[in-house]
Amino acid sequence: MSFSTKELAELDQRFRTNLINSITGFKSVSLVGTFNNNRETNLAIISQIIHIGANPPLIGLLFRPNVVVRHTLENILASECFTINHIKRDFLKQAHHTSARWSESEFTTCGLAEEYLDDFSAPYVKESSIKLGCTLAETMDVKSNGTHFIIGAIEHLHAPDTFIGSDGFVDLEAAGTVTCSGLDSYHQTKKIARYTYAKPEYEPKEV
Repeated sequence: MSFSTKELAELDQRFRTNLINSITGFKSVSLVGTFNNNRETNLAIISQIIHIGANPPLIGLLFRPNVVVRHTLENILASECFTINHIKRDFLKQAHHTSARWSESEFTTCGLAEEYLDDFSAPYVKESSIKLGCTLAETMDVKSNGTHFIIGAIEHLHAPDTFIGSDGFVDLEAAGTVTCSGLDSYHQTKKIARYTYAKPEYEPKEV
């Protein structure tokens, strides 16, 4: 198949949504924990999460246009903090179910436990192995389509020692971290290789 811009615009909406969401390849997916002004917690599965920088440690989240209520986005803007929690296979179905439009906390409705660490205000997911506590650093509105880009500063990082190598590299497979493609397809990975830092004068070697 091949599509021009005009042909893409004429496609069935659901077909086009699935096509464009999955054509970019595999993405990270995590549960984002927040709370509102009444201290009511919220948990949402988010697949638009990207690395921004390591010094300072920054991470970005992209949110759809808030033409409907976006509790996670609203909570982050109000409280200026949130958590990012890796998803494992053993609670994947509950994690996916958080995307439903619940009227109460997804922690309760989806059977996941709240956890509070280091006096950080936002709730972590107790079942998650790798967790980040972030504060709001910057917000940007994307004019092209009305989406909202949130940049968070990583204030706390929690992960078992067994998953972090001597050089700081995180073994996501050992941690059981799940990845995704599209809006509703989840995957476990198998490492092919890891190579040394690339330089013009040296051929990369497998680590």
